[in-house]
Amino acid sequence: MHTDAVFSIDWLALRRPADTAARAHALEARACAWLDARRGGSPRALHLVDLGSGSGANPAHLAPRLPGLQRWTLVDRDNALLVHARHACASLCDAEGKPVSVHTRLQDLATLDELTIGEADLVCASALLDLVDATWIERLAAACDAHGSAVFVTLSVDGSWRFERLCTPESSAAGVPVWEADTDVDDPVVNEAFNAHQRGNKGIGAALGPDAAACLATALRTRGFDVELAASPWQLQLDDSRQSQLARTLIDGWREAACAQLPAMAERIRRWHARRQAWCAGNSGRLVVGHVDLFASPPRSST
Repeated sequence: MHTDAVFSIDWLALRRPADTAARAHALEARACAWLDARRGGSPRALHLVDLGSGSGANPAHLAPRLPGLQRWTLVDRDNALLVHARHACASLCDAEGKPVSVHTRLQDLATLDELTIGEADLVCASALLDLVDATWIERLAAACDAHGSAVFVTLSVDGSWRFERLCTPESSAAGVPVWEADTDVDDPVVNEAFNAHQRGNKGIGAALGPDAAACLATALRTRGFDVELAASPWQLQLDDSRQSQLARTLIDGWREAACAQLPAMAERIRRWHARRQAWCAGNSGRLVVGHVDLFASPPRSST
């Protein structure tokens, strides 16, 4: 496995509350409605495949919010994470409180094909797309088209982030908080370098990074899918210790990626890092990190 595509249990646990808060609920509602229509009164269990399932956070979030019965297949290439996911999801129930069936499959996602998708009603993934290349996206779209599977992909990075501070009460209307940008001269330098690093090979070709969600939307629309995108940004409040820890961990990662991308500017990037870490430590502002969710329904349904 490529080192940039290996994620620890601790990192996945740290980001999980931010992921939950950021998800686009309107797309979850669309997924629910589509699955209800897909079942059409049949008592059969719907089959859901979660790609790059990691520790199981995505099915753990979705299963209680989606109509059941449900049969989940969690696919990942990290066996240790799959063992964790199997235990974490063992007692899941659907939206009606009925137990959910969960199975795991150890598979290198670089080998994605129609057999991976199987007869899935819904294909899911979370925080995965930025690691794959355009060929992989095309294979995913083709496989979902072949089986009439809907697609629900969440929390794909869009390449944007910004630091914000709360305006003074006098500038806030009707007590509603108003945020304004807090800029550093080197924010654009680090952001551009990080996004360039994201487009490197992460084990599945030249990764699409922040372009991935738009690429998948195009691939699905070309095949007749009805596609909707919605923003799902992290909004990390720095006066919350857990969210501040996530923000500071992100800044560490941005420094490392930017230095790897621009070694000649490493000292400048380290000075930026020190300023931003100090800003986080002594500030009640927030860090907004852009993500996007995607739901797509197929032009036809499998039976």
